[in-house]
Amino acid sequence: MFKKVTTKEELSDAFSIRREVFVHEQGVPIENELDSYEEVATHIVGYAENGEPFAVARFRPYEDAAKVERVAIKSSYRQGGNGRQLMQFVEEVAQKEGYSTLMLNAQCQAEHFYRSLGYEAEGEVFLEENIEHIRMTKHI
Repeated sequence: MFKKVTTKEELSDAFSIRREVFVHEQGVPIENELDSYEEVATHIVGYAENGEPFAVARFRPYEDAAKVERVAIKSSYRQGGNGRQLMQFVEEVAQKEGYSTLMLNAQCQAEHFYRSLGYEAEGEVFLEENIEHIRMTKHI
């Protein structure tokens, strides 16, 4: 079950997933994981049937679009279409909030996944936190 974060507990669940995936798995410095956009972003968290939080994403206003960021799924939940379901939920919520375009900086390892969801790559590959990324957009 995916939901828009509305409580401090849900936000804490979202941050714990981000810490596990970005800080512990990918080596992003903890001080770079949280930023000044936490307050303005719309956060999404996914919960398994047993109540365990397993997926997270956020989006925020960016130019004339919503910028999707911090998309992460715990390693034990990365099969079975969970990523696709998470992104579909993000798109639904963003559309309800009035957005018609989404953009994201995808890790290059995930570019094929985002292409399968209808995102198109723009520009050149760049480094963010020492990980190769590419900018991608989708009209919803």
